[in-house]
Amino acid sequence: MAVADIAGQSVYYEVTGEGAPVVLLHGGFGSAEAWLAQTPALVEAGFQVWVPERSGHGRSPDVPGPFSYDTMAEQTAAFLDAVVNARAHLVGWSDGAVVGALVARHRPELVDRLVLIGQYFDSSGEIEGGLASHLADFREAPPAFLSEGYARISPDGADHFPVVFNKSIEMVLTWTGLPLAELAKIGAPTLVLQGDRDEVRLEHSAAVATAIPDARLAVLPGTHALPLESPHVVNPLLIDFLRGGPAGFDWMS
Repeated sequence: MAVADIAGQSVYYEVTGEGAPVVLLHGGFGSAEAWLAQTPALVEAGFQVWVPERSGHGRSPDVPGPFSYDTMAEQTAAFLDAVVNARAHLVGWSDGAVVGALVARHRPELVDRLVLIGQYFDSSGEIEGGLASHLADFREAPPAFLSEGYARISPDGADHFPVVFNKSIEMVLTWTGLPLAELAKIGAPTLVLQGDRDEVRLEHSAAVATAIPDARLAVLPGTHALPLESPHVVNPLLIDFLRGGPAGFDWMS
């Protein structure tokens, strides 16, 4: 557990293990705890696991101004430069997948392999009636399970959660997306992974995997919480891919 100064902003992170670096990027309202089902397995497999918490998430304090995926990606790239200080595998889940894709697109020298879990990259990829479409309904009363989790670990305190919640909603609702033509510029070998009952249309993930030149698609039984629901299936797949395998389910033999 440590804190890094990234462009004057305090970024909390955890690092465990030895080996090739893997950086796990949490989703919206998430923290390092989102990866508790993956970190030990990756460490045991011989990776060094880094889990940063973006500004306004987990134990990293919020900073003035709106949230944006571009700003989050810039902070993540700076963290890779200054703290990890090595070419790394990126594994992004939900919002973290957008961040990972942006880093891989704009700073390819920092990324070895890329995993994108449970995320659409334009509005056409969102399932009808998905979680994002209901976020605005909670502006005045954020869900208790989110506010309680935030209050437990945030240095900004419980009273600041409505600010972070509304900044997150505004970012999601105003994001114009990442066109497939931009995703096509990602050069890192990529695994696109989602649950069959995820927040993403299967057709969209297939289009993303087709657009990225060196990408594979895996669809597993599960929801948007796939890494937490089914680590016994997700973890071997991640390990096989990050070790250089084709993510072709060879690990099942």
